[in-house]
Amino acid sequence: MSAAPPAGTAPIHVADVKAARGAAWLKQAFLMYRGRPLAWTGLVFGWIAITLGLSIVPLVGWAAAYLLQPVFFASFALIARKQLAGGRPEMGDLFLAFKGNVRSLMGIGAIELFAFVAAMLLMATFVLPAGADGQALTREELPAQLKGKEWGVLACLAIVALVRSALWFAPAVIAFHGIPTAHAVRWSIYAVLSNLGAMVVYALVLTAIMVLSALTLYLGLLVAVPVMAISTFVGYTDVFEKPGEPTPA
Repeated sequence: MSAAPPAGTAPIHVADVKAARGAAWLKQAFLMYRGRPLAWTGLVFGWIAITLGLSIVPLVGWAAAYLLQPVFFASFALIARKQLAGGRPEMGDLFLAFKGNVRSLMGIGAIELFAFVAAMLLMATFVLPAGADGQALTREELPAQLKGKEWGVLACLAIVALVRSALWFAPAVIAFHGIPTAHAVRWSIYAVLSNLGAMVVYALVLTAIMVLSALTLYLGLLVAVPVMAISTFVGYTDVFEKPGEPTPA
């Protein structure tokens, strides 16, 4: 499937790749990380620091942090492209995507935020209602309230995971093609469904990497999180950019 994006950008194509490519995305991402390890570690933990800083702002901070996640991941894609072109990633590059189609990127964040809020409301309504006298459940009451309702927690988590998975390609697609949110959502869903095997393998291998990283007193996350960030770009190029075609500027 292909289509013509706005003038000045490359046509959009979606390739069907083998399931094993999901693991290859992480391998290639690690090789890119190894080329500039300090830069990528600094960039990723700069992103984490900003996200945590926003999250502690009362009322609107956590929502702003959620909305900006696709913008930061679009920046990671742009930084990875810069590195492949021979450039050196810099801390200021963390804000590269803020100079582009921020509205569309925040639209992706809004969809993910809506899914998260909807899942939490469902959990609060059907899985974890308030305790006695309408008060919040205490730590002692929580295990008893959850007994027999684990399915509800898993279902709510699945809603969030499915939405985020469906939009996995969207930040990079917007970053390199400048298309609106709705079009990016369509292309991302189509790409995910066309490459479901690769996405499943990617998710399983990434989960294993994160678990193993946690077993190293979380020191492994210094590598695993940057590799995860870079892998979104690697996956995008594998699916959306055919070998030998010009890549978008």
